[in-house]
Amino acid sequence: MRFIFYTHSLVSDWNHGNAHFLRGVMRELLARGHKAVALEPENGWSRENIVREQGLEALDRFGRDFPGLISIAYGSAFPHEEVVAGADVVIVHEWMDPALVRRIGRARRDGGAFTLLFHDTHHRAASATAEIAALDLADYDGILAFGETLRERYIRAGWGRQAFTWHEAADTRLFRPHEKTEPAGDIVWVGNWGDGERTAEIEAFLIEPARRLGLSGSVRGVRYPEDARARLEASGLSYRGWIANADVPDVFARHRLTVHIPRRPYTEALPGIPTIRMFEALASGIPLISAPWSDSEGLFRAGRDFLFARDGDEMAARMRDVIADRDLAASLSASGLETIRTRHTCAHRVDELFQILDRLGARRMPEQVAGARSTLLLQEDVK
Repeated sequence: MRFIFYTHSLVSDWNHGNAHFLRGVMRELLARGHKAVALEPENGWSRENIVREQGLEALDRFGRDFPGLISIAYGSAFPHEEVVAGADVVIVHEWMDPALVRRIGRARRDGGAFTLLFHDTHHRAASATAEIAALDLADYDGILAFGETLRERYIRAGWGRQAFTWHEAADTRLFRPHEKTEPAGDIVWVGNWGDGERTAEIEAFLIEPARRLGLSGSVRGVRYPEDARARLEASGLSYRGWIANADVPDVFARHRLTVHIPRRPYTEALPGIPTIRMFEALASGIPLISAPWSDSEGLFRAGRDFLFARDGDEMAARMRDVIADRDLAASLSASGLETIRTRHTCAHRVDELFQILDRLGARRMPEQVAGARSTLLLQEDVK
């Protein structure tokens, strides 16, 4: 089948975690013999920021880290209708321009033979309801929501025809245990500052416990203000900025533990949805301790796959236990890895996607028809 993914960016993961998941899904589709291409705006916010901060080398590196993946940057004159006409499935991400969301929907309504899905991996359905309500989803065949509570919001609001839960997952072609080397530090956290959405949580569940225990380690991510960097340094943790997602498994392997700190809009308004870093960390085999969130869908086995900490004091105690008890650390690593490999890989999500497409009655367009209806032939024909 031919898949087109409209995304904020595939080539840049600067403050854009959905790129991690989409890369894994596309690689899995390609491995199964399907065709897949991403379309992203040439002036996308994440893309512009990574070039500004890291230079064009960051975009070149995407091609080296993810050979075979194709993303086409489009401008105002891009022939969207002509392009989607040759696809079997078109998936449009929630962070796209509302006018483009409407435009692709109209292409479906006006005779498009492709299955059209809207993919939401953000909290705006709860935090910016009017913006999501204003999107024209009437011509979309279905909604892919990255958690059951988000799916329920779409159903209750009547946004779209029908909605399906489609969690993010780990790209296990990338995220897997690496050979352990001499630890570079006790703790590592890979996460962005988050517009103040978890400032207090980062202080309570990372900075203060690390300071109290005298732990060494590092923090990787973007958009940290100067005062946050100063507090990290004062705690004994080193702030080291952006990291390419392809480098994260090696960084996990050189630390004793990591933490999971969800953003407040998810814990308060959309419970049951962890960050993608939780899937990736467990897939890498690093022991993980999480700040509170409600695993309402039973995605993991709390106490076996990872440890919960209810507050900063409990986080410090859990950190001390994991660092001191090698058997506990090994057990958490093995159990978390087992759950990922059993339930939460991008291969599992592709299986689920095809189940959704079957329910929607999706059909593959004949090769000759697709070729006649589109000037963009996916994968091997894109130059």
